[in-house]
Amino acid sequence: VQLQASGGGLVQAGGSLRLSCAASGFTLDYYTIGWFRQAPGKEREGISCINYSGSRTDYADSVKGRFTISRDDAKNTVYLQMNSLKPEDTAVYYCAAARWYGSNWLNNLNGMDYWGKGTQVTVSS
Repeated sequence: VQLQASGGGLVQAGGSLRLSCAASGFTLDYYTIGWFRQAPGKEREGISCINYSGSRTDYADSVKGRFTISRDDAKNTVYLQMNSLKPEDTAVYYCAAARWYGSNWLNNLNGMDYWGKGTQVTVSS
């Protein structure tokens, strides 16, 4: 059972990347999936999540309007489209899954059932 985040890389400011979070060993159908990031010297922060049905999405203010989360349950994968990237978006990005959803989901790091290994995103100025 694991989540695998991929799609990170080096991009110039203003550019775009699409991250993928693929699940193996279990189905994402009944899980809320979210993305977190951790920059050097900073705490891990929640930036976006999508509930099990895809009917609810949440975004941190820092990425609202620039990032879009989506899910493809047929592929057992969740995506994070990141546009208009800024140097302050530089971080290791992690995906996580939990069998619950609530308004405080992005702030509840201890409530996750599964975590994926991170993928590095570096935005140059």
